[in-house]
Amino acid sequence: MTWFKAVHAVADDWAHVAQACVEQLVPLPAGANLGFVYATDVLADDLSSVLTYLRQRTRIQDWVGSVGVGICGGDAESFDRPALAVMVGGLPEDAFRVFPTISEGTDQLGPLQRRWIAEARPHFGIVHGDPNNAETAALVEGLAGETTSFLVGGLTSSRAACYQVAGRLTGGGVSGILFAPRIEVATGLTQGCAPIGGSHVISDCLDNVLIGLDGRRALDVFMEDAGEFLDGDLGRIAGNVHAAIPIEGSDTGDYLVRSLIGVDPARGWLAVGNPIQPGDRVMFVRRDPDSAVADLVAMLEKLKGRLAAPPKGGLYFTCVARGPSLFGAEGRELALIRESLGAFPLVGFYGGGEISNSRLYAYTGVLALFL
Repeated sequence: MTWFKAVHAVADDWAHVAQACVEQLVPLPAGANLGFVYATDVLADDLSSVLTYLRQRTRIQDWVGSVGVGICGGDAESFDRPALAVMVGGLPEDAFRVFPTISEGTDQLGPLQRRWIAEARPHFGIVHGDPNNAETAALVEGLAGETTSFLVGGLTSSRAACYQVAGRLTGGGVSGILFAPRIEVATGLTQGCAPIGGSHVISDCLDNVLIGLDGRRALDVFMEDAGEFLDGDLGRIAGNVHAAIPIEGSDTGDYLVRSLIGVDPARGWLAVGNPIQPGDRVMFVRRDPDSAVADLVAMLEKLKGRLAAPPKGGLYFTCVARGPSLFGAEGRELALIRESLGAFPLVGFYGGGEISNSRLYAYTGVLALFL
């Protein structure tokens, strides 16, 4: 497999930013036949024009990507200005397939996609989802089951239209690309959080409200875990302390982070950003710059230990709540990746949710490497 080539550009409008990307891409990698494109949401309404221009100038027909509030490429991040991150490379024609949007279920996959899936038996996929479709998480899970693939990616984030690219401009569901087993990959997930106590059994709840933990008032248990971190101030919960649902059967201590969205001090109740069930387990985690840096570096060091050679290319899907607001400056998050793994072609975007192992996460960073 050839190496990828990645570029990042900022300009005053879509035409100039697309032109700047193409000028940096030339000469294209040998046999280039696949492209990834990520555009800031400032360019959402121009994404169709961007895609047409990239196709005409590069002759690459297969493109996948998304709009994001922010994008990243190389060692640069861009927000609130016209910017593109583009990566192209050459793969065997029969080693990948782009699939268009599925908005209701995998039965929407066409006969050509199904025939390729049956013959190639894909093991990995990169997907982009529409946050406005309430079934997106179920669609990702269904696609993973149908194709027996490990899926990574992100949900579009946009203050304008929520467009994705999958061969053409699309949206409304889940779209992306699947890869045959001959394409070697490695992935890593960073939560950006640190536990501040053990896990607890949900002994009483209603919809998304924690009423009892371990047979006690939920708020009392929470304050025992988080009280020192909060210094007794419940007003500090927002953005700093979250609920985390441990993933049953995980051998890595993985968990799904969910926001704490309300507190009832009188009753001792806590409201979580997702429905919960009695008998589930929950723990509390803190989220701050030091925890985020430490967790990202730890993930990268583990990933580095699995690599026999530098990555040929990579994609990074990270949360809109990370980036400069968490790491302190534009480019710091990417700099940590480069410090650990060295310089390699890398693009990605800041999404409204991240996908790893076919699950929908929040506040995370998901790194996928082509080997």
